[in-house]
Amino acid sequence: MTPEIERGLPRGWWLQKPAYFKFMIRELTSLAVLAYALLIIWALWAAADADSFSVFYDFLASPLSVALHVVVGVLALYHTATWVALTPTVMVEWRGVHKVDPKATVWNISLAFALTWMVVLVLVFR
Repeated sequence: MTPEIERGLPRGWWLQKPAYFKFMIRELTSLAVLAYALLIIWALWAAADADSFSVFYDFLASPLSVALHVVVGVLALYHTATWVALTPTVMVEWRGVHKVDPKATVWNISLAFALTWMVVLVLVFR
């Protein structure tokens, strides 16, 4: 029996190819999504007490918070767009015996995403 050969990867392996770079950036943007989820949990926790909520509300009104929301929003949109673009690769759709065009899958998901956001925006800003 031969032992397995373990080769280490160089530190910047993901900088070698554009596909690897995009993959790593998408994976790093998931940390921004996690941070925003933690912010929402903080909001729910702060809503239990009026004093805590006023501190949270003051934080949301700060320029730092607005800047963080813009950055996290851009990262979340990048994460969503790259994930939607990968969907046809991991989920092949069939209509009977015919394979659905991957572009149609991306288009349908993108349309559903846009419509959902339009509904959310209408409900928030009405």
